[in-house]
Amino acid sequence: MSTKAIYEVTGKQLLNKYLNSTAAECRCVNIDANTNWNELIDKNLVKPDQLIKRRGKLGLIKGDVNLQGAKDFIVETLGKEISIGHITGKLKHFIIEPYLEHNKGDEMYICIYSNREGEIILFHHEGGIDVGDVDSKALKYSIIIDDSFNVNKMEEALLKNVPVDRRSHLSTFITKLFQVYMELHFTYLEINPLVVTTKSIHILDLATRLDQTAEYLCASKWGKIEFPPPFGRDAYPEEAYIAELDAKSGASLKLTVLNPKGRVWTMVAGGGASVIYSDTICDMGFASELANYGEYSGAPSEQQTYEYAKTILSLVVKEKHPDGKILIIGGGIANFTNVAATFKGIVKALREYREHLIEHKVSIFVRRAGPNYQEGLRVMREVGATLGIPVHVFGAETHMTAIVGMALGKRPIAAPEQAELTTANFLLPTSSNQRKANIEEPRETRANSSSLGTQSLLVCKSESQIASSNSSSTTAKVNDDERKYNLDHPLFSNKTKAIVWGMQTKAVQGMLDFDHVCRRTQPSVVAMIYPFTGDHKQKFYWGHEEILLPCYKNMADCMKRHPEADVLINFASLRSAYESTIETLKYPQIRSIAIIAEGIPEQLTRHMIRLANKKDVFLIGPATVGGLKAGCFKIGHTGGMLDNILMSKLYRPGSVAYVSRSGGMSNELNNIICRNSDGVYEGIAIGGDRYPGTTFTDHIYRYEDDPEAKIIVLLGEVGGIEEYHICEAIKSKRITKPLIAWCIGTCASMFTSEVQFGHAGSHADNDRETAVVKNKALREAGAYVPDSFDELGDLIHTVFENLVQCGQLTPKPDVLPPSVPMDYDWARELGLIRKPASFMTSIVDDRGQELLYAGMPITDVIKEDMGIGGVLSLLWFRKRLPKYATEFLEMTLMVTADHGPAVSGAHNTIVCARAGKDLVSCLASGLLTIGDRFGGALDNAAKQFSEAFDAGLHPADFVNKMRKEGKLIMGIGHRVKSLNNPDMRVVILKQFAKQHFPATPLLDYALEVEKITVSKKPNLILNVDGCIGVAMVDLLRHCGCFTLEEATEFIENGALNGLFVLGRSIGFIGHFLDQKRLRQGLYRHPWDDISYVLPEAILNRTTVTTNSTTTATGSTVSTTASTASTTGSIVSTTGSTVSTTASTALTTGSTASTTASIASTTGSTVSTTGSTASTTASTASTTGSTASTTGSTASTTASTASTTGSTASTTGSTASTTGIAVFFS
Repeated sequence: MSTKAIYEVTGKQLLNKYLNSTAAECRCVNIDANTNWNELIDKNLVKPDQLIKRRGKLGLIKGDVNLQGAKDFIVETLGKEISIGHITGKLKHFIIEPYLEHNKGDEMYICIYSNREGEIILFHHEGGIDVGDVDSKALKYSIIIDDSFNVNKMEEALLKNVPVDRRSHLSTFITKLFQVYMELHFTYLEINPLVVTTKSIHILDLATRLDQTAEYLCASKWGKIEFPPPFGRDAYPEEAYIAELDAKSGASLKLTVLNPKGRVWTMVAGGGASVIYSDTICDMGFASELANYGEYSGAPSEQQTYEYAKTILSLVVKEKHPDGKILIIGGGIANFTNVAATFKGIVKALREYREHLIEHKVSIFVRRAGPNYQEGLRVMREVGATLGIPVHVFGAETHMTAIVGMALGKRPIAAPEQAELTTANFLLPTSSNQRKANIEEPRETRANSSSLGTQSLLVCKSESQIASSNSSSTTAKVNDDERKYNLDHPLFSNKTKAIVWGMQTKAVQGMLDFDHVCRRTQPSVVAMIYPFTGDHKQKFYWGHEEILLPCYKNMADCMKRHPEADVLINFASLRSAYESTIETLKYPQIRSIAIIAEGIPEQLTRHMIRLANKKDVFLIGPATVGGLKAGCFKIGHTGGMLDNILMSKLYRPGSVAYVSRSGGMSNELNNIICRNSDGVYEGIAIGGDRYPGTTFTDHIYRYEDDPEAKIIVLLGEVGGIEEYHICEAIKSKRITKPLIAWCIGTCASMFTSEVQFGHAGSHADNDRETAVVKNKALREAGAYVPDSFDELGDLIHTVFENLVQCGQLTPKPDVLPPSVPMDYDWARELGLIRKPASFMTSIVDDRGQELLYAGMPITDVIKEDMGIGGVLSLLWFRKRLPKYATEFLEMTLMVTADHGPAVSGAHNTIVCARAGKDLVSCLASGLLTIGDRFGGALDNAAKQFSEAFDAGLHPADFVNKMRKEGKLIMGIGHRVKSLNNPDMRVVILKQFAKQHFPATPLLDYALEVEKITVSKKPNLILNVDGCIGVAMVDLLRHCGCFTLEEATEFIENGALNGLFVLGRSIGFIGHFLDQKRLRQGLYRHPWDDISYVLPEAILNRTTVTTNSTTTATGSTVSTTASTASTTGSIVSTTGSTVSTTASTALTTGSTASTTASIASTTGSTVSTTGSTASTTASTASTTGSTASTTGSTASTTASTASTTGSTASTTGSTASTTGIAVFFS
């Protein structure tokens, strides 16, 4: 509901805040359990604050009382049951305010309310409890939407009877009151009496309503607002819970508890359908037994439906009934809600309450249709067989409200008809179950003419009447407020082109499939607009082929490139729909706009309507599913899935046009009309909000003027007066075609308290707006009105056949539509196809209403406090490991989380972070260093120790074996820690394993190996990698959850290294965040910590070769930490000439300077360990001799000096070489 009443105290607090000084402050105290009685004064006025009208007349106001008198009045009346008309309720909520002494002549009356055209101010200079009929007495001033408030005109219209000395400040007050009314999005504000003296203005009694849909605009201005239930109905916690679910969901979830002890409960899908089910129950005499009103719609998820069903079932089983209870799970034919998904949520709730349902003797009746309804009904039938209670399930083949009569014993329970056959053509009807328009054998359920009301069913006209009606239809004077139509350019045709606002790919594909089965030559959708992405193209199917549709970020670009489009379908959210519609109205090419969103604030809606009317643009909606023209065009999801379109024969035009408020009921009308006539010609759902963009008359006039529409069907509802315009049009002969009408909501007058139905507009402010009175007016005007919705199909059938028999209607021929391939995803969901999966998983399932870890719901994981270790056990090992095992897993993550910034992984992460990279890049750079040398020894340690242990090797034999094979023992040894300086991480893990593990044979074996290795060197201890590796093998083998083969497989698959990777990721992320916090700049390594080794190519630029002698002039060759080795010679020079025997080294004019380098030659190896070969002013002898340098010895034996790839290390010398690579170190 969009407009809701608020407490008087809340309304006065809002006026206090925003009226400023134009009126005296309303001092009042809300009386409840937290009342501050010290705020009260000597003279008080006390009254109930429960949305009760005419409290003074009812004696519910106590004035001029002191504090004790106020208390006494409240104590006397608190909890007292009173009756106001046919409504009975208890007084629970009071307001106390200062008593104002004033003269009767000071009391005035003012009321501001909103309607479709604007705001109306009613004012009467005499107010109070005896004001009487203000509609006839009060002066009126109307402010049209978007017109400015004219103070002079207001004073002339309203204040002519006000004393002159009070007009000025009263005019100021009314002006400010109207401004506050608009700014705070009030929809109704009444003050009676308004006390106006020569000096001040006082607001005494106040009644207000707010537009709840404007909450997102006014939240900061309103503050926390409570919307109380109407008088006579208590607020139930279950209602509050559903309201909370509704606020958090994009779907619609409503619940009103009418009679908690009632026998008949409903769980109905759809705002319109929910009203019709309530109507039917009340019409059959069970109004006093109807326990609730509610509806769910808008494609709620399985989980949301489960919560909704669970809440209703908890109410069903609270009170026992001697005759047992009835639960009606009903609904129309859904447009886009996945029936199977919603039914699975309901089924889950039914299973939970199975025992209670049996105890309370609950019978369940189900009727539903729409997308995937076959699967939904199958699931419901299966659970019905296990619940132990009667469950009767029906589909689209059964009239929507037929199950009500079955449930209440008014008609026999029918056997379910054979379900529609599923084919590749989307459930095309077969010859055995095909519906026919003109049925020769009348059905037994057809009502005779006497049961269809008192109006004549002789719809046949004489030729003169036909000619007269045709003439009047074409020449009838159009009223001033009537929309103009161009019959040569209809609203929709088979050439209509549309633009879709929003990334609604399913809706677009549905429209294209509809186009294809209607045999359109071109798609009806030419483009999409979505401002949250750049321009691109979206792929869709056109029958069997793939096509691309452009998607634009900017509306102007879209309109410029597609001038042929004249319809825009707006799927924007309620917060964006207004702005996008206003922008669309700037483009003259658009002739109609469908607004799907529900909940647009009424002020914004009325502004859109006025602007659209000025531009002669049709607005369909807001809060609509759209509409369709059979065989031509459909809006969005209208008509539902393709299977329903084919079954309802919407792929070709029929003869019946309809208009409805409800989108869900429009699809039900498609079904009813198809089964009782030759099908639908056109159908529009104008929307359920209080102010739809176009009205019933707008579309019915189009149908009247369209020669192809032979019968008109109107599905109105409680609230509003639009149906009376239809009555006037029938009487004035503006409408001459047979019009079949029914207004839903007839149950409203039977309820003991006010009920707001699913649609915002389905609320009657007076008797004239009730469905019962409107149905009567339509019947009297000459429309065909059934006695109930249950008989609507029968009446359509009778009127249709009468027209056929009179020759005034020729049934449209049926045609076979082309087949349309079913989408793969939908076919798979229906179970029609199967295909090998590309991926498989056995650890997680995210498809259902709750995430599962190895089959365990995430709520149980949290509830049972399984921790990270428990999650690891489920996702890595697919088992729920014992508590000690999960604690050990968590300990490994703690001890491996970090080991300082110097290790390779942390160093990489830090350098990457200082280069400005993002977290993921820095983490990846650190993780890529993990391997056998850093942190990746867990798996290999586990393998080596377990293989040795399983082979029965003695620890000493294992050590000897590894030494002989030249292999390191993984998990043994540490750079810093030793036997005398133990690693506390290892100590902690060893102690925990020894204390909690069932057995630790491999850990014991590893400790025996450690005793042998530390005897050789004290730092060859069992390190943290080795400890975790062997302990995890013991855990997997002896926890009782795995076989030996399974445990071995986990090790071979690298699960143990995963522990180090996961743990160390914590530290790497910490280093990343630390560097960002410290704002460290780009890292650059210092030069003095780098050994520069220049490549050979650079040296070649200073190398000169000769054929004989290598000469070094004026240079000193010095070598540091290097050995120059040649075959049969060592070259050592200091300012001398180097000559060689057995080899010739020719060097001339080059300089080689080296520091800490290694000179290596081809065919020989030069190794130096901790030595420095330096030569200063020495003589090298080259024939089989040894050159000795300070601190080192270079020896060569029977080797050949090779000059390719060798290194001569020199500092400050000049060497010319041929075939020798010289490195500088």
